[in-house]
Amino acid sequence: MFSKFLRENKVAAALLTVIRLYLGYEWMMAGLHKLTGGFDATGFLKGAIANPVKGPDGSIVYATYVGFLKHFALPNADLFNTMIPLGEFLVGLGLILGCLTTAAVFFALVMNFAYVMAGTVSSNPLDILLGVMIIAAGYNAGRFGLDRWVVPFIRRTTVKGNKAVNHTA
Repeated sequence: MFSKFLRENKVAAALLTVIRLYLGYEWMMAGLHKLTGGFDATGFLKGAIANPVKGPDGSIVYATYVGFLKHFALPNADLFNTMIPLGEFLVGLGLILGCLTTAAVFFALVMNFAYVMAGTVSSNPLDILLGVMIIAAGYNAGRFGLDRWVVPFIRRTTVKGNKAVNHTA
């Protein structure tokens, strides 16, 4: 019942728009500060590797993720120094404009979980909760945004493309 409300109700769409604008602003400003203020993830990555999240028994909870940080992210810190600020800014822009909202919130959730697995709590749990609500709402979360036009255009375009492919096969 709550899922149907999130996915179909116009009041829910309005509430989701407020949530979307809040999250979008937070993401866009975080990305903008990193883009304009100089950003280097090296210290954060080293800290996450040196002090991984540990369980009650003292064992590393996300050992695979720590391995990813140590063997891929840290050696490629320059790539992450570009991807993180740009990703945060674009996620924020997508959420504010309501354009490709579910894709934007998916990538927001990926980044939120990456920060949590690295040991950063901050506002991430709240952002994850709000992001899950938006992704559960699907199209309705972007109803009062560019998705109103973008999603139908994509659906029309891909359906036409699929029909053309099917006729030639």
